[in-house]
Amino acid sequence: MSADARVPMTSRGYQFLMEELKRLKSVERPKNVREIEEARGHGDLSENAEFHAAKERQSLLDVQIRDIEDKLARAQVIEVSKLSGDRVVFGATVSLADGDTGEKVVYQIVGDHEAEPKNGKISISSPVARALIGRSEGDEVQAHTPTGVRSFEILSVEYID
Repeated sequence: MSADARVPMTSRGYQFLMEELKRLKSVERPKNVREIEEARGHGDLSENAEFHAAKERQSLLDVQIRDIEDKLARAQVIEVSKLSGDRVVFGATVSLADGDTGEKVVYQIVGDHEAEPKNGKISISSPVARALIGRSEGDEVQAHTPTGVRSFEILSVEYID
């Protein structure tokens, strides 16, 4: 993905990133500054493990903040509730029948940072989502996953926020 590529996300995913950025800047960063000041007060910085740990945490926080700011700057927010149609696109909630077991599974296709497979939210870049994109209800789909090829039948396509 190029540095200026859009980052697709649902409005819920965008809101989550905004809240996480606010938490990092208003809670975690000030807490880290206090930790650094407290560790400085313990004397010799060259052998001060607390100081080095706090400085390491500061670097990690800065990377997290920059990463979130970058995603927000490149965000392409998709209003799922405004979508319609019978084809699978980003944001769609898709009911599937597993071709091997017949078991029904339901997935919503979301942005990479929003993915929670155990909660039915799969990343747009996942093998299953890539296999589903552009397909319609009734289609048979094969996804090449790390555990092997999986077959699904698309039972329904909905746009639920």
